[in-house]
Amino acid sequence: MRISVDPSLDPASYGFTHQLRVRFAETDAMGIVHHSRYLPMLEEARVAYLRHMGHPYDEIRAEGVDMSVIEAWCQYRKPLRFDDVVDVHLDVAAVERASFQMSYLLTVEGEVRATGVTAHGCVTTEGRPTRVPAWLRDLA
Repeated sequence: MRISVDPSLDPASYGFTHQLRVRFAETDAMGIVHHSRYLPMLEEARVAYLRHMGHPYDEIRAEGVDMSVIEAWCQYRKPLRFDDVVDVHLDVAAVERASFQMSYLLTVEGEVRATGVTAHGCVTTEGRPTRVPAWLRDLA
């Protein structure tokens, strides 16, 4: 699978928003969020989204499905800084037989700071490909 989604810059085009605050430990000596800290922000929002949709990740795993990240992309548009309150907007953007993509938009007070996409492969607990759950397919 290759990332094929172009994330929207319009917050209204996303179905879910998760808010977080930038911690001091996530910043570098200039007070700017280090590039490595963006992917954990996307993951936090993704887990919150699944919980919000009634499918907490631990229950998905208990049903025998893991959603492994197989590719991630992030475009940094303007720095995030210590203590910024970040809105992470996300949506299921594309679903295939055993994989799906999620798109993300990070904003601070409505201003675009970053966009991202994660591609996920659904696998069994033994690591074998399996179909995307029907409920997730319905979200696309």
